[in-house]
Amino acid sequence: MHSGTDRSIDFSTAAPVEGSLDVRWIHGEADEPSIQVHHYDPHTVLLRQSKRVNYEAPFLFLLFGNERALLLDTGATADPELFPLRATVDRLVADWLELHPREQYGLVVAHTHGHGDHVAADAQFADRPHTTVVAPEEEAVRSFFGFGDDWPAGTVDLDLGGRVLQVLGSPGHHKSSVTVHDPWTGILFTGDTVLPGRLYAFDFAAFRATLDRLVDFARTHTVTHVLGCHVEMTNRPGRDYPIGAAHQPDERPLQLTPGHLTAVRDAAESVADRRGIHRFDDFLLYNEPRPVDQLRLLGRGIAHKVRVAATPRRRRPGAAPR
Repeated sequence: MHSGTDRSIDFSTAAPVEGSLDVRWIHGEADEPSIQVHHYDPHTVLLRQSKRVNYEAPFLFLLFGNERALLLDTGATADPELFPLRATVDRLVADWLELHPREQYGLVVAHTHGHGDHVAADAQFADRPHTTVVAPEEEAVRSFFGFGDDWPAGTVDLDLGGRVLQVLGSPGHHKSSVTVHDPWTGILFTGDTVLPGRLYAFDFAAFRATLDRLVDFARTHTVTHVLGCHVEMTNRPGRDYPIGAAHQPDERPLQLTPGHLTAVRDAAESVADRRGIHRFDDFLLYNEPRPVDQLRLLGRGIAHKVRVAATPRRRRPGAAPR
């Protein structure tokens, strides 16, 4: 229930709104904050965890509606001293409520999927008033969002109060993966399913089915940007940073396009009968990676760390990935 001072925001008439992705993301410099905050528009906040805190450097997303906000993912670090996510979100919510007063305002903490670098700070929100933290397991995800027995098919709505998000089941990378479409911005939040980096498809049949659904969805809905949760590619086509890289000064932009959904889908079809690592300009496909593929990935990461440790401080470690 809104108070007399509340003003309902129209999240449909002007959609999709034009937002800003004119930002240079933090990428591992020693003096950068642990969390970068960027307002895509007044009601949509993109956050990135610093690589100096955790090399995964995941992106998180905070979306405001009239009655509650959604925090999508909680990052890779639990310690609030190292990664003050709760304090950052509380400040952002307070700032938003100062401009848009409500007597009571909720928060949903949910996840693109259940891997540790996306759920680590959940406990920071455990005692937060008017807050629902959705457990990352498949059963809890399906129950909260209201998916039926036909999971992962179909699309369900999450109403934040006039800002109605569309949620798609997206297994393949993880059993509980979801993709979230926001009609207000047109952004499709794809988690680790589609991003400029390494696409780990541990269940390749489910991954291909997810890509088919995402391509079909984008054909019938307005998608302005495709935003995943990591950047792992350099600005050189086909070249990714080694796993564990703590400094990525020459990374490519986060945002992809609806055309990239088709590109990933077509690439997956082309390597469907070949397990292993397959390199493309804007992403790498890991088709049900074998132990040797994982060892190769880790070996390259270890070699990179050794090179960085041996690099004189006057040089920028990680600037020339191999």
